[in-house]
Amino acid sequence: MLKDKEPGSFIVRDSHSFRGAYGLAMKVATPPPSVLQLNKKAGDLANELVRHFLIECTPKGVRLKGCPNEPYFGSLTALVCQHSITPLALPCKLLIPDRDPLEIADSAPQTAANSAAELLKQGAACNVWYLNSVEMESLTGHQAVQKALSLTLVQEPPPLCTVVHFKVSAQGITLTDNQRKLFFRRHYPVSSVIFCALDPQDRKWITDGPCSRVFGFVARKQGSGTDNVCHLFAEHDPEQPASAIVNFVSKVMIGSPKKI
Repeated sequence: MLKDKEPGSFIVRDSHSFRGAYGLAMKVATPPPSVLQLNKKAGDLANELVRHFLIECTPKGVRLKGCPNEPYFGSLTALVCQHSITPLALPCKLLIPDRDPLEIADSAPQTAANSAAELLKQGAACNVWYLNSVEMESLTGHQAVQKALSLTLVQEPPPLCTVVHFKVSAQGITLTDNQRKLFFRRHYPVSSVIFCALDPQDRKWITDGPCSRVFGFVARKQGSGTDNVCHLFAEHDPEQPASAIVNFVSKVMIGSPKKI
């Protein structure tokens, strides 16, 4: 299934050999040095371009088994997203498809767990700090995130922050205030979300613990076709980094074909 794909293409599925674990199969550009030393024929080497890894589930989270330098991740989705940004212990970065492989005519049939795009259908979620929502008129892009955070940092009194459940799905982004301090639930349809990024100045938000990276997404203001609102968040759990959330929203949700 992966032999004819680009390096970085991958499949995640339940492991048949290790109960409760996941198997990761990925296409690489070149076989590992240990295989090259065997002087195999070209045809045999082609079969070595699909490498297999085990993702173990532990009380601390999920991680690549046998890779002590790998961090623990709060979810399988977070692990996949982070490895699409940096390879860490993998041979190369994971390549998240721009659209569901099932929509590509020459794709082989795949089960629901067999592509990163399918993670979007299942929904990926984590907890983050909700910081503020700032009206941007027609401004979008990195400038909107930068301006929204600048206004938030000088706001008096400072905005009340709360931990929210941040869920990304095929329907859009859903925020649930865990303690109902500010709201119960807010939903932003996929057609309204137009941009997502980290703060371009990499400013940090100081919470009860260590400083956290800030990110935001820009969505159309409800009932308006031109005005935007930038919604700001900060990392709550270092094992669910803002960069992974932004990458998942930008590449998988915003990057998928949709009408705006």
